[in-house]
Amino acid sequence: MQKYKLLNIDCANCAAKIENNVAKLKDVRYVSVNFADSVMFIDTDNIEKVRKVIKQTEPEVEIIDQSEKIKSVRLESEEKLQLKKRLTFVLVLAVIYLAGLILKPKGEMILMAAVYLLAGWDVLYSAGKKIQKGKLFDEHFLMSLATLGAIAIGQFAEAAGVMIFYQAGEFLQQLSVKRSRRSIRSLLEIQPGYANLKLDGQVKKVNPKDVRPGDVILVKPGEKIPLDGVVTEGTGYADTSALTGEAVPRMITPGKNVLAGMISKTGLLTIKVTKPFEESSIYKMLGLIENAGSQKAQTEKFITKFSRYYTPFVVAAALLIAFIPPLLFNASLDVWIYRALVILVISCPCALVISIPLGYFGGIGASSKKGILVKGSNFLDALAEVKTVVFDKTGTLTKGVFRVKEIVPQDGLSKSELLRLAAEAESQSNHPVAQSVVEAYGKKVEAKSIEYYHEFPGYGIKAKVEGKDIIAGSDRMLHRENVPHTNCSSSDTVLHLAFDGKYAGYIEISDELKDDARDAVQYIRREGVEKVIMFTGDNKSAAEKISTELGLDGCYSDLLPEDKVSVMEKLLAENKNGKIAFIGDGINDAPVLARTDVGIAMGALGSDLAVETADVVLMTDTPSKVGTAIHTAKRTRRIVWQNIIFALSVKAFFILLGSFGLATMWEAVFGDMGVALIAILNSTRVLK
Repeated sequence: MQKYKLLNIDCANCAAKIENNVAKLKDVRYVSVNFADSVMFIDTDNIEKVRKVIKQTEPEVEIIDQSEKIKSVRLESEEKLQLKKRLTFVLVLAVIYLAGLILKPKGEMILMAAVYLLAGWDVLYSAGKKIQKGKLFDEHFLMSLATLGAIAIGQFAEAAGVMIFYQAGEFLQQLSVKRSRRSIRSLLEIQPGYANLKLDGQVKKVNPKDVRPGDVILVKPGEKIPLDGVVTEGTGYADTSALTGEAVPRMITPGKNVLAGMISKTGLLTIKVTKPFEESSIYKMLGLIENAGSQKAQTEKFITKFSRYYTPFVVAAALLIAFIPPLLFNASLDVWIYRALVILVISCPCALVISIPLGYFGGIGASSKKGILVKGSNFLDALAEVKTVVFDKTGTLTKGVFRVKEIVPQDGLSKSELLRLAAEAESQSNHPVAQSVVEAYGKKVEAKSIEYYHEFPGYGIKAKVEGKDIIAGSDRMLHRENVPHTNCSSSDTVLHLAFDGKYAGYIEISDELKDDARDAVQYIRREGVEKVIMFTGDNKSAAEKISTELGLDGCYSDLLPEDKVSVMEKLLAENKNGKIAFIGDGINDAPVLARTDVGIAMGALGSDLAVETADVVLMTDTPSKVGTAIHTAKRTRRIVWQNIIFALSVKAFFILLGSFGLATMWEAVFGDMGVALIAILNSTRVLK
């Protein structure tokens, strides 16, 4: 997938036409034009052919590779200059127009003709070029038809005035769109610009891309941490809000991991880099946000399709209004033609096709500001429809920080002996339960004592330590290995152990609820979620204990990764209301994250596989972020639909006024441009 910047594209209709025309090329496997961010995502082997089609569709639009930074900056500065020129042009035309009104009737015709041609030449030219290609019914065609019709019935002043007003409206619209884009992008401008590389006793300022894992960098107070790494020297507080949306600074001490994008607030930090820039947290985060534009919501797709049929329908309606009353009721042809022209002016669907992509883009930007990465506006829409939320337990609702609570040996073993052998067997595992046992043992485990080790995900492990065949795992693991054992009804996590085929006892391991788990469940319910359910591989007693404490609507226990998928498929089949979201954080959650309606990976940057698979990524491990994500999605959709209803209502109202002769072209242009500007401004509210 390639990504290109589109410059000079301030017309949403133009963006839709470019996407449609490029999609027809045989060499193009996928294309998505994101008007809100002025970018095009495309999968093709022939970009030159794509350039030609874009030039044929919209000659003023220029396509550049995202890597061409110098060219991009130059062309963006040219865009600013064009805006200034357009403003000056409109002001000069307004002065000439006023002069024409003052000199009426002697100088009116000459000055109005001059104003009309100067203000409307690009509109007329564009409409003419598209008519030659058989492409009608865009805003230029509507404006040309309406103003030429006005001239035909002797309304010279109105035709010229409408063109000036149109140019003024275009200027304001472009200005609003650019400011909206800038305010959204400002949320995402968190990429560090340099790194202080420490090399041979010298400190050199370099591009973060030139730093490699193992290199040492310095971060001074007030500077952004440019790469992921481990602090080797220095203490202080770090501002993590750019990544997580959390306002409270985090204490940084030697040995702590830090992520690119954090800001050192108080201390000089020496950091050993652990990942190249392309694998850093900030790079992944920005990549997710930037690529979100390629996944469009159904509402966006509908409005683009709707505008294709809406404009021809309005033109047909205007023709009927122009000629039916004079033919059937002997009414004045000039009067009804004028009314039809007013309807043509108001009918342009720009307000819809501009404000809706901006609304969704703003929603994605607002989410990222809060530490929530949504991979596309389609997933933002899906979040707004969630009625059932399913949480994984360990690491999602609970801290995943296990502590050995009780050691219960059997067959004459001592507690210390049972713990020692369990720690030696589990020392090769990264599972939190295994790590808690090793931590409780508190001594270094000699790797040479382990002759054999094999892990069975969701069950446990088999190992050979000091000549003993050890089995450690869940109740399922002992059943799998046909080891007779004592049933344990503990409400905590239980690790069973067997040595040489004989049951040796069990270790009870406790986990704690996250601090905001209860508040998260209540918050989610306030957002209209009807069911909150929990999945866990833990035993039934432990699962029911957590479920009761949180007031959940149900829980499923003793689940293997494949069992989670099976249960999710059952829930999806039975679900008749809204969508289902699943929240998990581990590698074993990836299959169910991919299978559900909305997959949410928590505590980003834990499991790369979970982050890759999920539709929404939470940068922190706080469950309440799920409620925040749903709230932002619903607010975005509400603002989008406000724009749709507002634009269609105002246009319908003006069409009604125009039909009865109660609106002139002036009011029609004001209504058209005014609606577009208000809708654009309303879209930016999602950022607040």
